[in-house]
Amino acid sequence: MVSRSYSNLLELVSGEAPGPSFSRISRRIPRVMTVPGIISDVEDDSAAAESAQSSDHSSSSSQKERIIIVANQLPIKAKRGGNGWSFDWDEDSLLLQLKEGQRESDDGDGGGGVEYVYVGCLREDVPLNEQDQVSQILLESFNSVPTFLPTDLFTRFYHGFCKQYLWPLFHYMLPLSSDLGGRFNRSLWQAYVSVNKIFADRIMEVINPEEDYVWIHDYHLMVLPTFLRKRFNRVKLGFFLHSPFPSSEIYRTLPVREELLRALLNSDLIGFHTFDYARHFLSCCCRMLGVSYESRRGYIGLEYYGRTVSIKILPVGIHMGQLQSVLSLPQTEAKVAELVQRYAVRGKTMLLGVDDMDIFKGISLKLLAMEQLLLQHPEKKGKVVLVQIANPARGRGRDVKEVQDETYAAVKRINERFGGPGYDPIVLIDRPLKFYERVAYYVVAECCLVTAVRDGMNLIPYEYIISRQGNRKLDGLLGVMHQPKKSMLVVSEFIGCSPSLSGAVRVNPWNIDMVCEAMYSALVMSEPEKQLRHEKHYKYVSTHDVGYWARSFLHDLERSCKDHAYRRCWGIGFGLRFRVVALDPNFRKLAMEHIVAAYKRTATRVILLDYDGTLMPQSSIDKKPTAKTLDILNSLCRDKNNTVFVVSTRRRDELEEWFSSCEKLGIAAEHGYFTRMKRSEEWEMLWPVTECNWKQIAEPVMQLYTETTDGSVIDVKETAMGWCYEDADPDFGSCQAKELLDHLESVLANEPVTVKTGHSCVEVKPQGVSKGLVAKRILSSVKERDLSADFVLCIGDDRSDEDMFEVITSSVAGPFIAPSAEVFACTVGRKPSKAKYYLDDTVEIVRMMRGLAAVAEQTVPL
Repeated sequence: MVSRSYSNLLELVSGEAPGPSFSRISRRIPRVMTVPGIISDVEDDSAAAESAQSSDHSSSSSQKERIIIVANQLPIKAKRGGNGWSFDWDEDSLLLQLKEGQRESDDGDGGGGVEYVYVGCLREDVPLNEQDQVSQILLESFNSVPTFLPTDLFTRFYHGFCKQYLWPLFHYMLPLSSDLGGRFNRSLWQAYVSVNKIFADRIMEVINPEEDYVWIHDYHLMVLPTFLRKRFNRVKLGFFLHSPFPSSEIYRTLPVREELLRALLNSDLIGFHTFDYARHFLSCCCRMLGVSYESRRGYIGLEYYGRTVSIKILPVGIHMGQLQSVLSLPQTEAKVAELVQRYAVRGKTMLLGVDDMDIFKGISLKLLAMEQLLLQHPEKKGKVVLVQIANPARGRGRDVKEVQDETYAAVKRINERFGGPGYDPIVLIDRPLKFYERVAYYVVAECCLVTAVRDGMNLIPYEYIISRQGNRKLDGLLGVMHQPKKSMLVVSEFIGCSPSLSGAVRVNPWNIDMVCEAMYSALVMSEPEKQLRHEKHYKYVSTHDVGYWARSFLHDLERSCKDHAYRRCWGIGFGLRFRVVALDPNFRKLAMEHIVAAYKRTATRVILLDYDGTLMPQSSIDKKPTAKTLDILNSLCRDKNNTVFVVSTRRRDELEEWFSSCEKLGIAAEHGYFTRMKRSEEWEMLWPVTECNWKQIAEPVMQLYTETTDGSVIDVKETAMGWCYEDADPDFGSCQAKELLDHLESVLANEPVTVKTGHSCVEVKPQGVSKGLVAKRILSSVKERDLSADFVLCIGDDRSDEDMFEVITSSVAGPFIAPSAEVFACTVGRKPSKAKYYLDDTVEIVRMMRGLAAVAEQTVPL
């Protein structure tokens, strides 16, 4: 199937493909965004008149909130017959069910609620000459925008990169050989990116980026957030991953690991089913991008170029209404009656497994556990039956064929060994079942076994619990009228729903004996305990349904996007490394021409400079200042109108040695406890050095953490101590730092010190000592010369420098700074700060200082 929009893939990959044509869709979805460079449909006179007549209706419709749901497949069933195409909603699709979270009326066309627009592919191929007609029907009747992909492109995208590479990797299967999953293939990756770009183009046709919310689903579209964020910097964008997210040790093997992480971070909210999946993602961001996270009032967020990317941890639920309606169907009741006659009436207890026929569902391991059960408990022979429903695999390849062959062989062997007339211990159903048939099996089964070796959410246990709750008619068929409900679950530790099912018997599916014991315990467990476990599960599943999940996610998405309109945004980076910088409107980059002009027109200047991370990169191994830095400082110091200070946390002997060639440079060491106005003067102290008896308490504690944290060191100063973990494992170092902070605060509670965290360090320093106090002292020393500073420049990069920023900004029009003074508080990097300016890195800082030094050289008399 060829796509009319993108028949030339080379144009698409190069980014030179023409913009999508709006003429294919004659009906307008309300509030279509007209984008520069893209021509929207031109209304004829009649259409314009019709638009004018219906303006009132349009304005009322535009007030409705709209959510664009994007996934690989549309929630629509398509069928082509002799009379053309017919379409119907796929009631089993999660995308359709999540509307329950908003309780909209008339599928978005009513007077209230939320309007949903769906973007995705159809399961059926649509010929090129019929794509316009299909698009029109789906837009008008289903509020859906189909994405048509060329057959070859879809194959390389879905069956290639998604199913043969990304999906196995996310399920912890490394392609150590060509037989174990697919090796990374650059052309398949390009197909993946190309498809994501096509999806972005389709969304472009219907989105109003200032008002609409976009919710993207699953790993097929992981780079789509980058394409949308690049086109609309303020787009309201959520992403939910329905598969596991692997540990960093697995994920880091992905050649395009950074591209995918950065793409996901272009979302406003990223959702995961479990904390484990979220933790792995956060660890990858920390280790590979250097982006750390914080938990604030119960919400987890990552600061990414001024944007806060929120993390949502919530397992998806089931559609209660749909399942309960299926339980009431006559077909379901008939099937339940048939199964009761086949098993219960004949004294057989049914154990049930429902899995896709793929390598991660652990079907063969479950069969081995059943074999073990019959070996260890021969009395169960003829009384216990394992019904294994094997759904067709979603992927294809040799691994699927191997799983099928292994399953069939195991079933045949076990049935031949333990079976007899009228009894097969294992019943394998490998044909597609209707939903009501599956529900009937749930109703009759005494225990459900879900023993996948690695899986995403897996809603089978939830469906089983609700089905076992049943209704009056089903209770009558089962012969349990007026009796408490009961159910039993044996679930793998490695599936997403396991943490939420605290009453289930959790097993390691690789341990056959453990699974066997769990199956036996489920069979012999007392009725009251089964009832208690069922009651606990039913209470959770019935209250945490798909509507609750969707409502909670969208509520958090709205919260995450609430400040979009108040931020200045612009994009940086090329290709998939693109990201958006979002800053407070008053936070801007310090322009060279601006500060140079201010420098020239002022006469009394104060320049305060942090050292590490400001004049010297944090990553530098040799921390000594370069000759270029010393020349710049000397040039500024030679101007008698300048007071230049380096304000550092380092020891005074280090700074004294490094800046010995700077005669007129002021130095503040150890957060300003020691200060010196120039080289010829003595060091001054905030107060006389007292005995630091607290060091005898702090040092053994720090030593303990140093011994247990490889790469960490202790930095002992005259009045302070620091534990630095810059060279340690980032995750472990950060974890140890939090523990050390609590430990030191506890043991030093009665000492005159404060414990603070900084850039990869935990520091203990005397109370009352801060860089802000240094800034006050320096400004007051200028005032003592009967001068008021009319130019103040303060540059720093970490939390300790925020004190300086606060002092100089609050001192404007005060006793130390002239009312018309030019004040520049500047931080390093785009991040939340009390400074009003920023520069990107130390390179820009040195360049700016060199510019000021050049001006200073011109003004100093020869």
